[in-house]
Amino acid sequence: MTAWTLQRRQFVAGAAALATTALGGCERTTPPLLGGFTGIDMARGHQLRDLLKTGRLPAPSVVRRAQVVIAGGGVAGLAAARALRLAGVHDFALLELEDTPGGNSRGTLVGGLPCPQGAHYLPVPGDDAREVQDLLEELGVRQRLAGRWQYDERHLCHSPQERLFFDGEWQEGLLPVHGVGDATLAQYRRFARAVDAEARAARFAMPALKLWNQKQPLAPAHQALDAITFDKWLATQGLDDAHLRWYLDYCCRDDYGAGAARVSAWAGIHYFASRHGFHAPGEAVDEARESVLTWPEGNGWITQRLAEPLQNSAPGGGQLRTATSVLRITEGRHGVEVDALNHRTGNVERWVAPQCIVALPVLLAARVVQQPPAFLTGAAQRLQWAPWLVANIHIGSPLADRPGAAPAWDNVLYADPTAGGLGYVNAGHQGLDPRATLTGPTVLTYYQALGDLQDGRQQLATQPWQHWADAALAALSVPHPDLRECATRVDITRYGHAMAIPTPGVLEYLSKIGLHRATIIRKQLSKTEQTPWIPTPTTARLAFAHSDWSGYSVFEEAFTRGHGAGLVAAG
Repeated sequence: MTAWTLQRRQFVAGAAALATTALGGCERTTPPLLGGFTGIDMARGHQLRDLLKTGRLPAPSVVRRAQVVIAGGGVAGLAAARALRLAGVHDFALLELEDTPGGNSRGTLVGGLPCPQGAHYLPVPGDDAREVQDLLEELGVRQRLAGRWQYDERHLCHSPQERLFFDGEWQEGLLPVHGVGDATLAQYRRFARAVDAEARAARFAMPALKLWNQKQPLAPAHQALDAITFDKWLATQGLDDAHLRWYLDYCCRDDYGAGAARVSAWAGIHYFASRHGFHAPGEAVDEARESVLTWPEGNGWITQRLAEPLQNSAPGGGQLRTATSVLRITEGRHGVEVDALNHRTGNVERWVAPQCIVALPVLLAARVVQQPPAFLTGAAQRLQWAPWLVANIHIGSPLADRPGAAPAWDNVLYADPTAGGLGYVNAGHQGLDPRATLTGPTVLTYYQALGDLQDGRQQLATQPWQHWADAALAALSVPHPDLRECATRVDITRYGHAMAIPTPGVLEYLSKIGLHRATIIRKQLSKTEQTPWIPTPTTARLAFAHSDWSGYSVFEEAFTRGHGAGLVAAG
């Protein structure tokens, strides 16, 4: 442990006390609240949607050529680009709708401070996520010392990691424990045993695609869990405690965008069994398995580094082409034609290549791929997507805090009054000075998963930014009563189709795609070690890569699928 880390942890108690007294409090004069929509250009996305609906797409004004075209610059598309470069293929173009790549893993600056606009952490990957491990080694996040892999502590989430605002005060961890009765604690223990039993019945892995094979795409135990909702499975187990149910519903919304009544039982169990399990209060915890990697800008730190080698300052140069909407992908006998609208010039450009990696969300891929294969249209019909909202709240002055646990990186409200509210992460938590945790200036990034809100997507498109800012500020003013006086700016990022929801039956359908086509890739790592096989949905000249093909959205799934598609395209 480094000296500054030890010093930081010793200071936590003092920082908590300092924050509780509010350091004298904020100015009582409420400053005008600045803000707006940022990050994702919904108007540009709707322009693309409307163009596709007409079926009358503009003719291309220029023809460009490459060995490979990558459609989509999210995590999967960036991973595919990296795989091509590692395979010695540099003649490719990556086309991305937004002005910056990254998909749901974007970072930004608010008030000059880095903060996430989407995914904000990455669990320390296990050996099933070998491709992600290799990336982290390449980025210097992990290295082998004395024969053992170690992670640089600057990238590991600092302690304290999580806290919950429950019954009027903060408590450590996110599982409600303070003041709960013996019956609740007993249900916590029963759920822990049930997770262990399911993990013994059939192995879980992250990414899940590493378990799929041609002989048995999905284990019988997983098929049974995939057939029902998590809510129904909990009922059959007699797990009905309100505190446990709240926590599990929060976990589902956090990872899948919708609650336990919508996601499959497989997804609910997978949340725990594929990572660190579930530990009832008082049980031993493997801290190494529960560690997460995080940065002030969240997973945008990773995507920025994946994008850097693709950029070129010369006009029209570089492999990364942003502000470019893919309109049409046509597969022919001798190649692929990709028509794309350049939003900067207003012109349609045609890219011609022998291979194309379709790293687009399944919903969009089904619209732009001409004569789409049956597995693509089938997936588009079965999948459902959750809209998300991210509010970056800049605070410029010391912020009051309620009693209890010290300020943490992840801060969650029990029974958050805002629909789909998931609490906030503190962009200043990874700084070297613990006193800056809530003393400002910093950015609190508040999340809302709107998958259970019936008209959530419509509200995202029609409500003004102040509507969302006011809701976030109202929710967080419960633990921080002077937040409105301290807040100077709120930037709102909207994701209309942020993530696929793993509803019952989706996993079984998706697990069969790519396997029967025998597109199984192995990449040699050493003379004796190879990566596990990566099933990749393909046609003759198209390779599909997106977390949608796993039925849920996490970094490990997207990156591994993009890596596999890149190897397919590299030949």
